Amino acid sequence: MTAVLEKTEQPAAEADRGRALYDLGSTTIFASRHDPRFSYCLYVPPSLEQGGEPPALVVAMHGTGRSFVTYRDAFAEFARWNNCIVLAPLFPVGVRGDGYRDGFKYMREGDIRYDQALLAIVDEIGERYGLDFKRFALFGYSGGGHFAHRFLLLQPERLWAACIGAPGSVTLLDPTRDWWVGTRNIAALFGREVDPAAMVRVPVQMIVGAADLETWEITHKEGGRNWMPDANHAGKTRPERLASLKRSFEAAGVKVRFDLIPNMSHDGERAVPHVADFLAETLARHRAEGAPLTAARGG
Repeated sequence: MTAVLEKTEQPAAEADRGRALYDLGSTTIFASRHDPRFSYCLYVPPSLEQGGEPPALVVAMHGTGRSFVTYRDAFAEFARWNNCIVLAPLFPVGVRGDGYRDGFKYMREGDIRYDQALLAIVDEIGERYGLDFKRFALFGYSGGGHFAHRFLLLQPERLWAACIGAPGSVTLLDPTRDWWVGTRNIAALFGREVDPAAMVRVPVQMIVGAADLETWEITHKEGGRNWMPDANHAGKTRPERLASLKRSFEAAGVKVRFDLIPNMSHDGERAVPHVADFLAETLARHRAEGAPLTAARGG
């Protein structure tokens, strides 16, 4: 009888050990089940195993350098003390074999819809941990800032906060210009119109360094892959372009906290503490109001 128990209990013990090592805390890297060209890692607070209030979800989107693990680690302490899971996706360079770096920033690349790719990953991790992430927070800096504000334009009902950091280019709420400069043809491209009423319900932070003034990477030149008329009309520098985005959002009724950080150049890691403060305040307010951010799956 003892031998039988040892035999049947061992796999369960190994499974528990594997979960502790790879699925909790700072996790291993997973391929997306929806599209294995994309992957992700997580920080999952070990307190998840103890029950209690379901954790909220924060998505930290990388920039052009794809430092996704760095951002996961940068938000880990915040997540531990605020009962959050951090999801750091990876959308690699050249997923269509052409070496293109910027596809995720503009939300469409061939037949790929990056907003939908992220939502599929969110649903997948919900299944893994038995959670239903009704809404989540989205942070992105530089290339991730491109992604964050365009995701907000397309999927505002899925967000409880949006933190937009130093994008090189911005899509203004401008019905007189086509995507990506404006939003005139957004329904034709994405199958849905901009919903300002839904955007108004999302707390928005915009953050950029006051010394982030280099333009070599963000000036669009005619003939370039992302060139279109008025590609540079939002401003010359990242602070100018983000300020244009702020005015565009505010004209639609969206409230924006604009953080211009003194003496900071283009440095996403230095922005993280300011973003963590904003997310902590926003999350505390949502929880005090009883806002349903996460539920047990099936509940």
